[in-house]
Amino acid sequence: MALDTLIVFGASYDNEDDAVADYDAVKALYKDADLLDTYDAAVISKHEDGKVKIVKKHEQPTRHGAWGGLGIGLVGGALVALFPAITIGGALIVGGVGGGALGALAGHVTRGMSRHDLKELGELLDDGQSGLVVVAATDMASRVEGTLRRAAKVTKKELRADEKALEAEIDEASKS
Repeated sequence: MALDTLIVFGASYDNEDDAVADYDAVKALYKDADLLDTYDAAVISKHEDGKVKIVKKHEQPTRHGAWGGLGIGLVGGALVALFPAITIGGALIVGGVGGGALGALAGHVTRGMSRHDLKELGELLDDGQSGLVVVAATDMASRVEGTLRRAAKVTKKELRADEKALEAEIDEASKS
């Protein structure tokens, strides 16, 4: 089993504007390095209806091409694992074939991180009004961490991902 080691960053913010600004800074970092297809990121915010919503996202279109129809990659799996009723663009992102595939992503994330790390990440994101989650390759971790300047709190956790196994799980879920 070929595992990739990735780093999941969670950052909590007092307001959505700061989360979006750090999201944009991470995106600029990857654009300047010409690596736009090698990270996932999402800004989440708590809204007045009590739901956590994804307000901005970037997926890994090349590396996770098999999951492109989901519109979200490993960061989506982390968010679904942490917030099962998360919404994107006003619609629940779980349900139907996409729900099965997102369930596979969430399951893969939960198997690739310790329960303690997932709990700590979820609690950190619960602390603020908004949050930013970035899944980055280990060789970019220090550079990503350096861009998260507006966050009230930041944590980073290791995620072990088996790309081939995940692709097989998503393909199987899509057939159901």
